Amino acid sequence: MNNIKDFSWVGSQENFVDSENIQYLSHIIVGRYGGNSKAGQYKNEDGCLVWFNEIEDWEFVMVLDAHNTAESAEKVLRLFENEKAQIKHLLSMETVLKTFKTLEKKILSMFQSKEFLSTCRNVQGETACLIVIRKDKYIWWFSVGDCVLYLFHPELSALGQYQINQRQFYEWIGQVNTFEQEVPCYSLGIKELRQGENRLFLTTDGLIECPNEPYLNPRNIYDSFIISEEEESIKTLFQNIQENNVRDSTTIISWKVNILKEVTLPSNQK
Repeated sequence: MNNIKDFSWVGSQENFVDSENIQYLSHIIVGRYGGNSKAGQYKNEDGCLVWFNEIEDWEFVMVLDAHNTAESAEKVLRLFENEKAQIKHLLSMETVLKTFKTLEKKILSMFQSKEFLSTCRNVQGETACLIVIRKDKYIWWFSVGDCVLYLFHPELSALGQYQINQRQFYEWIGQVNTFEQEVPCYSLGIKELRQGENRLFLTTDGLIECPNEPYLNPRNIYDSFIISEEEESIKTLFQNIQENNVRDSTTIISWKVNILKEVTLPSNQK
């Protein structure tokens, strides 16, 4: 493990084609696999960002899945790096709801700013973008496009719930840009974590759209973490998609959150 608290990467920096890379940022694990050259892959247009503060009890993470070129992912990462100080200030607020509502306004204003919209008009390609914030016993997410957030917990698994956000197609940021529309299209939400160990898992779509679809059912991802430790589990995910000759790249961010506080239960279980 290391003590890096600010991390960002885009596939144009290092593509990991035919190779996997798994690293820890304190309690957060980042996994990258660039796809198979034998399947025709030669570049990686994913990106990711990780910020966290263990004392203030929050994580701010993002995965990006661009196409055509990685330019759009690069521009989104730069946008957030430029606003890092103010975003971290908002994350430090004591009131969780105020943090989420204020950050929602902040992120929308960033994506809709004249300067950023002008920048996007001059890039080649566009990107999906999924942002997830965990603070206290809650998660907040903001999604444009088809990246996925899963929440793995035994209580939710027993009810068949794994996926938190709905994949949305034909939404992007970049050359084609939802924020250029008369009505921008995106999704967001807030969810309470469950008592005990929760695993948050973000991924780009290479994992899901792999030939033979070994991980189309999220239960298979959940089960992989029950069978082995998290680093080994992610290695297994990458090995399986490699063996199934996946072309598309896959970027994963995952971490565990242990909730000790009381959580919502139906009245007949209290």
